[in-house]
Amino acid sequence: MANIKSAEKRAKQAVRRRAHNMAARSRLRNSIKKVLNAVGAGDKAEAAAALKAAQPVIDTMVTKGIIHANKAARHKRELNAKVKALSAK
Repeated sequence: MANIKSAEKRAKQAVRRRAHNMAARSRLRNSIKKVLNAVGAGDKAEAAAALKAAQPVIDTMVTKGIIHANKAARHKRELNAKVKALSAK
């Protein structure tokens, strides 16, 4: 355990921040899974709605520094392609 007062504070802040980041990352993963599950089920309308809901969540995670901008762009591109391919069938 930390001996210095400031180090104790930093340790407490790190625990709080980690919990917040894990919750945000879980929210991101769940929104992506909703799109993938809808695509897997073949439900065009639900997949499009889930994609529309997931895109702002992905962008928010970039703004908050949870994921890198390129990773967000890759997720959005791949999800969009899957939904479009579903619509083309």
